[in-house]
Amino acid sequence: MELKHIYDIIKETFDGENAAREKGLSLSRDAIQFCANSIRATHRGDREEAVKLLDNAKTNVESAHALLAPFPRIYYAGFLQEAEKEFSEASATLALVEGKPLPLPDELDVGVAPYLNGLGEAVGEMRRHVLDLIRNNHLDRGEDILMTMDDIYYLLASVDYPNAITAGLKRTNDMVRGVLERTRGDLTTAIRRQSLEQTIKELEKKLIENA
Repeated sequence: MELKHIYDIIKETFDGENAAREKGLSLSRDAIQFCANSIRATHRGDREEAVKLLDNAKTNVESAHALLAPFPRIYYAGFLQEAEKEFSEASATLALVEGKPLPLPDELDVGVAPYLNGLGEAVGEMRRHVLDLIRNNHLDRGEDILMTMDDIYYLLASVDYPNAITAGLKRTNDMVRGVLERTRGDLTTAIRRQSLEQTIKELEKKLIENA
């Protein structure tokens, strides 16, 4: 029985899928790296660099979408969704630091599950930002960020669907809860310390005036 024609069909199909997978994997990895560097630039206060890197990541994610769309098994293999999650995290981090509205999934052109997990990861970045604010004595802004972190936590907690749909969102939100409580504790301690320092200064002033 001659089966070469069947082999040729299979080889052509798998060659196409494999080439798309390799290219899509490379695009996704580069997008993730762009996002990590964008977050670092955001924390440094280098907005221009952060935005440029986000644009690069967006281009890669969009290219991966177009490339992998004809291959659903590869499209949903996981690496593209990981890139979408990181892109969502980096975009949310920049928006939160700048006090702007969070971008929506449609605006970022990402899936809802990667988007929500990216929001959760962004809360971790906000802890770092709040600690920077505490060090610089910007406690009011720190309280604003903490309230937003709280809002994100309750948003994620309200999404009550199986992990197969949410891509492990419950695990992400467990992390968010821990980060939130540690940040609340750090900020509360800083506020109390500031209040105590102010009270001491006022007392010293009164003692000097009455001397």
